[in-house]
Amino acid sequence: MQTRTFSASIFLVCFLFLCGSQSALAKKMYRWVNENGETIFSDQVPPEQSQYRRESLSDKGRVLAVTEKAKTKEQQAMDERLSTLKKAQEEIIAQQQANDKVLLSTFRNVKDMEESIDATLQSLDAQRNVAQGNLKRVENQLGIQQKKAAELERNGKKMTKDLLSDIKQTEAQIQVAYAEINKQIEKKNRAKAEFEADIERFTFLTRDHKDPSKESDKIAENKVADDMGLYTCRTDELCVKAWMSAHEFIKTHATTPIDTDTDKLILGRAPATDSDLSLAISKIEDENKKEQLFLNIRCWESSAGTELCASQKVRDIRTAFRPFIEAAVGE
Repeated sequence: MQTRTFSASIFLVCFLFLCGSQSALAKKMYRWVNENGETIFSDQVPPEQSQYRRESLSDKGRVLAVTEKAKTKEQQAMDERLSTLKKAQEEIIAQQQANDKVLLSTFRNVKDMEESIDATLQSLDAQRNVAQGNLKRVENQLGIQQKKAAELERNGKKMTKDLLSDIKQTEAQIQVAYAEINKQIEKKNRAKAEFEADIERFTFLTRDHKDPSKESDKIAENKVADDMGLYTCRTDELCVKAWMSAHEFIKTHATTPIDTDTDKLILGRAPATDSDLSLAISKIEDENKKEQLFLNIRCWESSAGTELCASQKVRDIRTAFRPFIEAAVGE
């Protein structure tokens, strides 16, 4: 009786061991192809083989999971750049959608917009008039000070330090006044250009649409394509041609040479001066799996660089991107 119990116990232990071994095998069996094209089966993945794409197999040979091939540092860096560019694209689209909604909720018609711009321009003219009044005042003040200096010179007297200091201070105030006037002129020109763009956009949004607010989201991407540097490939063949033409666009408009060139990203060297323009074009899929070429422009991180990136020159480069590519591919 004891012998029978002992044998049954041994059998049970062996059975459990075998089952456990099969379970462990199912969990640990992997398959991958090495650099020589050889298919490897193993219950362990050596560190030097871990970079290859591998499959985790069941005890029946079914694929349970797939671990993709490890990316190189260069590939990881490229993915990060593409992610950054795509995020920038999404932000531009979101901003355009928000701007459209504000535009449609603020104005009822073009007449309202024209009345608004007239009021704004009148206000800016008033500010410029104040600046011009200040300029006239300090110029008169300088004239009085210069007369005093001339009178002292005629009388054979030396100009006092206080008078010399006052003249220099007044001359500095004149420069500030001129700068303020130029600032107001630029502000007015910018406001006028923005209002004209808003009127054009509002007209587009409300044209042939019964409910324009519902159309805003749909056509915002078209506005991005026109104004923000976005080209959508209609076919794979056109996309190949467009990608080749993208190199020429960067060489034409960038001040820095191409630093990275892959099948997904053309990246110019980072800007190093206030006047540098660095261009990047990425190939990204939209939500419909259509490939797009997205233009991004970088400037030097300085006040002058920021001003350059916000300038009409940069806006013109973005606007030129889509027509340039379309002409190059024959659309």
